[in-house]
Amino acid sequence: MTDSTAQADNAEIKTDATQAEAPAADPVAAAQREAAEYKDKLLRTLAEMENLRRRTEREVTDARLYGIASFARDVLEVADNMHRALEVIGPELREQADGKIKSLIEGVELTERELLKSLEKNGVRKFSPQGEKFDPNVHQAMYEVPAADVSPGHVAQVVQAGYMIGERVLRPALVGVAKAAPKPVSDNPPN
Repeated sequence: MTDSTAQADNAEIKTDATQAEAPAADPVAAAQREAAEYKDKLLRTLAEMENLRRRTEREVTDARLYGIASFARDVLEVADNMHRALEVIGPELREQADGKIKSLIEGVELTERELLKSLEKNGVRKFSPQGEKFDPNVHQAMYEVPAADVSPGHVAQVVQAGYMIGERVLRPALVGVAKAAPKPVSDNPPN
């Protein structure tokens, strides 16, 4: 062993000895540090548990509210078909129909109303955005149409009503959006 290696070993032994003596010299400070560490761990664990509780509550609420979204989307097809069937029967046909046909029409109308009421009871509501400003978050533009009575960028026609479940769009409304009327072409070119 060389002198420098022996000196380094002696220095390590002295350092270890002083470190071992330091905690023994002040056990109160060591206990306070340890208590502070445990308190910090406790506070962090409590905060994490509170965050977990809030997140779980939010997920349960979302599951209750939006859990039927897939089923509701399927039921909307039935509601749309009933609505289309009723639209096909014009006012003239309704007036000319005999009593049995009128009863059938009334039964289909009643069934459609009950279906929509059941959907609303479960948080699904229908919306028809006629005349509203076009919003790509809740509307799906099918075409543009020149309309003098509706401002450009607003819904001029509703092709199919939309549905919301809670605050989320279940199905966007299919709409025709008003565009600005074309500028008249003048025969005289500008000078």
